[in-house]
Parts: sequence; C-alpha cells; structure tokens
Amino acid sequence: MVMDINEIREYLPHRYPFLLVDRVTELTLGEAIVAYKNVSINEPFFNGHFPHHPIMPGVLVVEALAQACGILGFKTVNKLPADGYVYYLVASDNVRFKRPVMPGDQLVLEARVERTKRGIWKFACRATVDDGLVCEADITCAERKVA
Repeated sequence: MVMDINEIREYLPHRYPFLLVDRVTELTLGEAIVAYKNVSINEPFFNGHFPHHPIMPGVLVVEALAQACGILGFKTVNKLPADGYVYYLVASDNVRFKRPVMPGDQLVLEARVERTKRGIWKFACRATVDDGLVCEADITCAERKVA
C-alpha cells in the first residue's frame, strides 16, 4: 500500500459522496499512479442510475480518473489542498467507455503523465475492472492557487 484513505484525504479536497479514490497502490512522482475505487451498492448515485440495473455513471468514472491525476500532481509538486491549491479538471479528450461498472466491482484507476507546463498537466488514463478495460481518456488538469 502506498497511500491509504487518510493520506488520500490530505491530497484531495473531495469528501463523501464525491471522494472517488479509496487507495493508491503505486505512485512514481512525475510519472504514473495506480489507485482504486471499491464500487458499492450503497453509492448514492445507484438510487437513480438505474434502480433496476445499477451502473456507475460514466462521468463519475472520468471524475475518479481525474482525482487520481490530482493526487499524482499534488504529490509530485509537494503541495496540498490545505496550502490553498486545487487541481481542476479542465479537459477530457478521446474518452471511450468499453463496459459498464457495476456494484461490487473494484475500479482500477491508472494515469500516466504525458506532459506538464506551467501548472497544466496532461495525462493518459485508463480504468479497468478485473483486467478488462472499462474506460480510457486523455485528461487535462490545471493546478491553481485558490486561497
């Protein structure tokens, strides 16, 4: 284990029900991250998406990937939300969904830094369940001082 939920909460400003990373299992500063989200039937979005066939909304899969990107960015530059910084999701390109994410799945989130310049980070991302591709996307995040 590289980061547990307590350390993740130091590096992400998100809280329930929008904190979508449960654990980080691999992290190479400035290069890549592997994390996961345990998807439970108790997630609030399953009440309406869809009651008789629950699937995790695709936008939340992308958000989970972006949160993993944010952790990698924060850890790389050694900054924290408590210091007044935030990573905004500013673009998601080439997003493709291959299969739905269901309750009981462990969603593995992988992000690799493609490039960074003046606080703008581009990542190549993929999400998998049981080694099967769920989603792939190119995600851009921007580091900003907010406080």
